[in-house]
Amino acid sequence: MGRSGELSDFQRGTVVGCHLCLKSVREISGLLKLPRSTVSSVILKWKRGGITTALPRSGRPTKLQEPQRRVLQRVALEQGLPPGEALGKGRPSVEALTAEFRSRAGASVSSRTVRRELREMGFRGRVSTYTARGGEKKQTLLSQEDAQVDVSRLDLRVGRILTVLQPSETESVCVKQVDVGEAAPRTVVSELAHHIPVDQMQNRMAVLLCNLRPAEMGGVVSQAMVMCACSPDKVELLDPPIGAAPGDRVTFQGFPGEPDTELDPKENVWEQIQPDLRTDAECVAAYRGAAFKVLGKGVCKSQTMSDSDIK
Repeated sequence: MGRSGELSDFQRGTVVGCHLCLKSVREISGLLKLPRSTVSSVILKWKRGGITTALPRSGRPTKLQEPQRRVLQRVALEQGLPPGEALGKGRPSVEALTAEFRSRAGASVSSRTVRRELREMGFRGRVSTYTARGGEKKQTLLSQEDAQVDVSRLDLRVGRILTVLQPSETESVCVKQVDVGEAAPRTVVSELAHHIPVDQMQNRMAVLLCNLRPAEMGGVVSQAMVMCACSPDKVELLDPPIGAAPGDRVTFQGFPGEPDTELDPKENVWEQIQPDLRTDAECVAAYRGAAFKVLGKGVCKSQTMSDSDIK
């Protein structure tokens, strides 16, 4: 991964956490398997402004708005691509579909974005594309797993934060022991201490993402991520419903799949799902309108933050 802008917020926080634990750039690079230049860039940005989140990128949008998705779906259907059928021999290429979509929607998007959106709509199989040399056609096989990147692949569970340790009052990093219904608590390292007082996190129920790949930070392995509603100036933990217990699964109506055992960072599953995670006008946490729900107990909410990102 050559550019710091391509890291997730979790990876950036891990880099800064290792730096605060007095790890050298070389050591962090080796532990996290990142280029030294990327590690140095993240640390430098943090020193200058305390920033660990990726800045918005310029250029073409990488995700379509709902009205644009409807236009793309109409284009695909009119071109003879029924959902669920293979996109391959005898079908129009992604480049042709992209050109038609741009003409109708007035949107400047890449064929890569169009291909991904078609996958999410259920157009699967072989998609025609072209190489840069001489317009030679090649076929790229899209697996069913690639086509089904949705929130069901996240292992979200209710947890109870048992203890919180803040190594230094001047830093935002804190180390938590969290009961997620397993034989032993999980260790979670995060940058929440400047947003939420340590005493307010102690013995607190929360929602955790439990199938990220563990990351070692200064000899401490972070084994999960606490889910929060976020804005540029405020962060709140998501509250599970009353009566929820550590280990309870968070599920989503309409997305019945099973979570991955461990998310592969190369697939960028979390990065694809996260933009669709938001609180609604009633502060209920949701994915594409489907609430974070603990079956038989209720929904997960932020205390006060409506229409906010969830990270």
